[in-house]
Amino acid sequence: MKSILRHFTPRGWLATVGAVVLIGVSVWLELLMPDYTKEITSLLILPGSSIGDLLWAGGKMLLCALASLLVSVLVVAVTGYLAADYSFNVRAKLYDAVESFSMAEINRFSTASLITRSTNDITQVQTIIVFGLMMIVRAPLMAGLAITKITDKSAEWTFSAAIAVVIVIVVLGVCFIFAHPLFQRIQTLTDNINRITRENLTGLRVVRAYNAESYQKNKFESANADITNNNMKAHRIMSIMMPSMMLVMNGLSLIVYWIGAYLIEGAPLAGKAGLFLDMTVFSQYALMVIMAFMMLNMIFIMGPRSMVAAKRINEVIDTPSSISDGKGVEHTDTEGEIEFRNVSFRYPDASDDVLKEISFKAKKGETVAIIGSTGCGKSTLINLIPRFYDATGGEVLVDGVNIREYTLEQLHNKIGYVPQRAVLFAGTINTNVAMGDNGTAGYTQEDVARAVRIAQAKDVVENYPEGYEHPVAQGGSNLSGGQKQRICIARAVCRNPEILIFDDSFSALDYKTDRVLRETLKKETAGTTNIIVAQRIGTIKDADQIIVLDEGRIAGIGKHKDLLDNCTIYREIALSQLGEEELKNV
Repeated sequence: MKSILRHFTPRGWLATVGAVVLIGVSVWLELLMPDYTKEITSLLILPGSSIGDLLWAGGKMLLCALASLLVSVLVVAVTGYLAADYSFNVRAKLYDAVESFSMAEINRFSTASLITRSTNDITQVQTIIVFGLMMIVRAPLMAGLAITKITDKSAEWTFSAAIAVVIVIVVLGVCFIFAHPLFQRIQTLTDNINRITRENLTGLRVVRAYNAESYQKNKFESANADITNNNMKAHRIMSIMMPSMMLVMNGLSLIVYWIGAYLIEGAPLAGKAGLFLDMTVFSQYALMVIMAFMMLNMIFIMGPRSMVAAKRINEVIDTPSSISDGKGVEHTDTEGEIEFRNVSFRYPDASDDVLKEISFKAKKGETVAIIGSTGCGKSTLINLIPRFYDATGGEVLVDGVNIREYTLEQLHNKIGYVPQRAVLFAGTINTNVAMGDNGTAGYTQEDVARAVRIAQAKDVVENYPEGYEHPVAQGGSNLSGGQKQRICIARAVCRNPEILIFDDSFSALDYKTDRVLRETLKKETAGTTNIIVAQRIGTIKDADQIIVLDEGRIAGIGKHKDLLDNCTIYREIALSQLGEEELKNV
């Protein structure tokens, strides 16, 4: 419960206090009902009672019932507000936590799990707040007050009620012991089914192209069967509770009336009416005690799952990002300069370094290209510059300052980043190109148009009737691969950064567009340092420096012609793409 209460706001605590008070009033009003029943019954069986007395007693009972109804409605309204306020607060905290995560934390939790925690888990906790608060406060309060009402009655009745309560507690305890582990597994199984569903939706075209519908269906059915079987086992156990409660409740009523009949039969004539009234009142209060424990039945059903959900939410919120802001840098003597000094990097839980003793320097306005075989660490290397990960050894410097000294906002304001996989957001071309800020007041339409022209996307944009307001679907699914890449390049250029990083960002472009785009970039962004990861020799052969990576180490560094003569790995790559004759003419 502490894991839930910690996220209550001051307004939430005020609503909680209000709800508790209202629940107390509601219970008090309900406990008055048997007394009114006793009063009306006594008026019916005792001589000399008038219709007016009956109407007055019945009127009080009706007013009490209406007041109880009104208070119950207020309780639901207040707890509903409390749950909504909690959800708003926790969603904001989760969002802030995830936004601050480095890729290490994102990979640790997985995207599917983070989505489940931000949606399904919050819903589970919201449910326990709405219903749980009412039951957690109402049940013990009702049971306690009802017990005080019946303790002065017949010892036989009190003993029978005590036996019924013990049986109920045993049933609840047994069910909880066996069902709790099953409810704990539900959220993990929900993560799994969300992951498979997400994979199937995002990879739908591949699934169809390979006739893999049956294979994917089997994966989904297996995950679906796991969560279904787990739920069925849990609910089979919990299904014992309600019939058991009803059996105890009806059995208690029968025993109370049986004992009452026995006591009334043996009582003197003057005392029979009093015993009958006591029996009527006792049976109602005893049933209230059992009903209070039946309310706890719902807590035992919802509670374990909600507690697991709250724990999973707190895991995300309490996880500190491995990437934290530096103190900030007020001034640098250089601009657009990048230096790696003996940099090594190892992924969390990996057994070996991915990058080993990387050292190079890119000066302002230079173009530095990185090439190598698949898996040699090219993307990992450039991901260290914007601090998506932190180097585990050595230093990465930007403008002569260790990047750990910058605040993340300062560092990212210096960089325009184009990822390997083009990422676009639902909106328009305009909102995608002018996304975010670069420490400026914003982007003008001229800034956007210039960036689109440099990225060779002008013809694409102007062919749309809406122009720059052409809608972009989620993930850019209504654009081709080359169009998405050019929009992403335009977004990076629009920031007018000191450093442009291209992570294999020309792969979807034809050779002509690739060449024209690079020429335009060189002309229009003179003074900007370019870091390019590429597989094509044609894309990087004019770079000021080419770094050849092999198994995480620098196998060669220099210009194109020098590497052809001095670096075997680079020459092999060039031969595989251009051929011997074409290389001679380079």
